[in-house]
Amino acid sequence: MKFNRTNLETTGGMQIAPMIDIVFLLLIFFIVTWSYARFETELDVQVPVAKEGEASNRQVGEIVINVRASGEVVLNGMVITKDELLEKVSKIAVGYKDVAVILRGDRDTKYSDIIGVVDTCRSVGIWNVAFATQQPDGE
Repeated sequence: MKFNRTNLETTGGMQIAPMIDIVFLLLIFFIVTWSYARFETELDVQVPVAKEGEASNRQVGEIVINVRASGEVVLNGMVITKDELLEKVSKIAVGYKDVAVILRGDRDTKYSDIIGVVDTCRSVGIWNVAFATQQPDGE
């Protein structure tokens, strides 16, 4: 009986092109999300501590407004006046009815400065305003 020998050395090597595509897509994703995330947190703003604060799920298109201790309002990394804030927020409110606003006020900010930003948001019809806090140390 004669057996035919088949080529047992078939190489089905690993395809590297799809892996490179996935790595580049992940790289692009992280670069894009990093560029948006760096505007959200102002390093000069120390939000107050709250024991009962809870982490919320982030929403697409939410606005993060930072209020420094001096009362300056920072939006997208730029210091803006109250009139500029009203103009920008009103344009957003026209296009997106239920837009969420996260207000990051410094713990040393005057209450009147925070209320001024809340009033500006309410005047254009934005009702979904949340206040950012941080967990106490050790939790």
